Amino acid sequence: MSTKFHSIALVGKYQSPDVAESVMAIARFLRERGLMVWIEQGTASSIGGAGDFPVASYEHIGGEADLAVVIGGDGTMLHTARRLVEYGVPLAGVNLGRLGFLTDIALNDARARLDEIVDGRFREETRFMLDAEVLRGGVRMFQTRALNDIVVNKGDLGRMIEFDLSIDGEYVYTQRSDGMIVSTPTGSTAYALSSNGPILHPSVGGIALVPLCPHALTARPITLPDSCRIDIELLPPQDARVHFDGQARFDLRAGDCVRMTRSQHALRLLHPESYSYFAMLREKLHWSATPRHN
Repeated sequence: MSTKFHSIALVGKYQSPDVAESVMAIARFLRERGLMVWIEQGTASSIGGAGDFPVASYEHIGGEADLAVVIGGDGTMLHTARRLVEYGVPLAGVNLGRLGFLTDIALNDARARLDEIVDGRFREETRFMLDAEVLRGGVRMFQTRALNDIVVNKGDLGRMIEFDLSIDGEYVYTQRSDGMIVSTPTGSTAYALSSNGPILHPSVGGIALVPLCPHALTARPITLPDSCRIDIELLPPQDARVHFDGQARFDLRAGDCVRMTRSQHALRLLHPESYSYFAMLREKLHWSATPRHN
């Protein structure tokens, strides 16, 4: 089968001693396949250089690359997704992290699986993202997007915060809690899962709202359609903080509103042909594991 890709960019986890060797080995392998290979400039800097491979910015990768291979963990994939999603460049992930929900190609199997992908034998899926903005007195103070989740929490406070939740402009409730996780299906197996949120299949058009330690025992997670607008308005007197994929953050003041909607940009993920979402869940969440006996 003729190759679908001609130019590939490699993005590696920053500040990891295992990444340099893996990035360079994959770069050499792909070049042997006759492909143009770039190494993202931050990756090149963190691994001590790119050898004789050209270095490229995210903007250059977005405009020129046919595929970006992310070498690291889910955090590296989240960061790369936020930087490249608007360009429509598909991403494939080689796992050097712990769980690897998004970086699903094992390092020891990377050559074989990347060989398949380069030959056009892969599964492609799209994952929607959330656009977010912080409004202060009706003025936008901050904006970004998230692939996993947006978390409003109490920050450094040793007490609960209070906020109003509105959906499509309709008041829903006032909640006292440690905060709220607003999760995409992709993020439903991350922080939201550890807070008793639902697992949403990636094809589900839903957004999960998962309260963090709510004062009212009747407060429960709820799944909303991905077409809605979600507003969380922080009530006086406490300040708080909002986090985006656990990587970007903004300090909130009382009265600030965090507004979230589905982004017009969707992430393109490429998986090996053998990829199965449910097999991944079985492996990562240890479903069907044999009970241990003392």
